Amino acid sequence: MALTGLEIFKLLPKTNCKKCGMPTCLAFAMQLAQKRAKLDSCPDVSEEAKNTLAAAAAPPMRKVVFGSGDHQVQIGQETVMFRHEEKFYSPTVLAATISDKLTGPDLQNRIKAINALRFERVGVRIGAGAIAVINDSGQADAFAAAAETAAQSSPFALILVSDSPQAMAAAVAKTAKFVPLIANATNDNAQEMAKIAKENKCPIVAKADSLESLCGLTEKIKSLGIEDIVLNLQTETLRDKLYNLSRMRVLSLKKVFRPLGYPTISFVAGDADQQAAAAVGLACKYSGVVALDTVEQYVFLPIATAVMNIFTDPQKPVQVEPKIYTVGEPDENSPVLFTTNFSLTYYTVESDVEASRVPSYILVVDTEGTSVLTAYSGDKLNEKIVADAMTKCNVQDLVKHRKLIIPGYVAVMSGKLEEATNWEVMVGPRESSMLPKYLKEVWK
Repeated sequence: MALTGLEIFKLLPKTNCKKCGMPTCLAFAMQLAQKRAKLDSCPDVSEEAKNTLAAAAAPPMRKVVFGSGDHQVQIGQETVMFRHEEKFYSPTVLAATISDKLTGPDLQNRIKAINALRFERVGVRIGAGAIAVINDSGQADAFAAAAETAAQSSPFALILVSDSPQAMAAAVAKTAKFVPLIANATNDNAQEMAKIAKENKCPIVAKADSLESLCGLTEKIKSLGIEDIVLNLQTETLRDKLYNLSRMRVLSLKKVFRPLGYPTISFVAGDADQQAAAAVGLACKYSGVVALDTVEQYVFLPIATAVMNIFTDPQKPVQVEPKIYTVGEPDENSPVLFTTNFSLTYYTVESDVEASRVPSYILVVDTEGTSVLTAYSGDKLNEKIVADAMTKCNVQDLVKHRKLIIPGYVAVMSGKLEEATNWEVMVGPRESSMLPKYLKEVWK
């Protein structure tokens, strides 16, 4: 739990030496409590005090990283219950499962299907981020072989799922360099699983069927020298799962209850529609990893889209680079349109221009990721900004005509824009969906 200024003051040397830049140790303690000063500023503080203060200042939910290279993933380190309070930091990692009963072409086909679970939405890559190998066979050799094949054949982060320490040891021996997430440590096997995790520097999953058991298990694992823990709470129903995940979130963030201050993992089963619904619910409340049995793209796409929407920083809209974009193969006679750099706006306009089959230039203006009307009302879109963008992108060198199509919602700026650019301004439709008709009939 965070320490108060008076509690911090009790840990300081109380010499009022002013070496920290503050008039008294109490003033320095108050600044520390408000996170406006750093403990390093006090040269005389004891090591014991440093350790106590460092523990108190640790994030309420630990960050856990697994995987390697470009496909390393991060979960945890969240600080708020709801996105509007600040933002979420670690998007839910979607995983697809592989049974170690699969071999040969069946195994390779399953891995290929999982590797294909990546999509592009408004210029952002979304989809699966991990591959979970399940020890369904109960055999150590089969588990190790499947894990090694998955690690070598997929770029995704690796999750190893077995309650057998012998099988886990065999699989980790083949895949340690890929930094897999080891699941699961239980009250029965915690010591053996923790030893494997510690020796191979891998994070571990603690699995229990109640919050009380989970608390005791995380403390036990931590006492064995493991800091990076992921929680797997077993429940009978999805309702119970969502309820308890919310309780864990409150206890870890609001009460700073350290035994539950870790990210979580959930496994979903059932038919494809049930898995999709469950996965979206778990991403919302509040699973750090969701592993699905299905590898259907039509299931993963809406789940990945929901995750993207939930974890987009509300203070930083998704943006595209401000520049000239081409649709088709435009020439000197092609139309020039402009829009803002809000991703959803740009990709909607691009799609509708492409549907017109009229090769075109689209000038994307930097409006700090806001839509056309929002940017205009906030004075982030005006004639000077558009004129400067046209000059910067050398639009005048792309076409021989001097005609610019602007969004219909900002028709009011057409006069000033003509004066600022010496171009003829053509007012386009208000709705992007009308662009195909506009380009075919009005522009032509």
